[in-house]
Amino acid sequence: MKNLVIPCLLLACIGFQSCKKEQSQKVDAVPADAEKVVSTQCYKAIYEKDTIDLKLNTLKSGKISGKMVMKAAAATEKTGEISGEFHGDTLFVDYTFIEVTNKNKTFKNPMAFLKKDKQLILGNGTMQTTMGVTYLVKDKPIDFDRVKYKFETVDCVEK
Repeated sequence: MKNLVIPCLLLACIGFQSCKKEQSQKVDAVPADAEKVVSTQCYKAIYEKDTIDLKLNTLKSGKISGKMVMKAAAATEKTGEISGEFHGDTLFVDYTFIEVTNKNKTFKNPMAFLKKDKQLILGNGTMQTTMGVTYLVKDKPIDFDRVKYKFETVDCVEK
């Protein structure tokens, strides 16, 4: 009798674990409709010898995804992905990128863009890193007046 209890408990635990795993997969799954691109807009910012190309996709869920390439004269070219969402007229995103000269290391920085007419203005905010995660400090205002990069809308060009 004792020998029969242990295998039954083991089978019950495996059964519960598989149900739990199946449930979490259903919760984590995002409906395919929510990830469909509703619109795409491209922007370009030029400041002295620096150029930034930005492509934003608005998803059906309201979130934003896209690509950004930063070519700064005094720095290595950076290319990567943008993901975030609008809060009012401000777009908060995470920019996950690699430097062209060092493709083995991935970086991630927060950014804030103010949408004003047909422009996007890249703000200057105070950043803080805690436990390896960089974020914009909530209590410090983001400056959208004294900035380098003001993005103008441009036609999207596929590469």
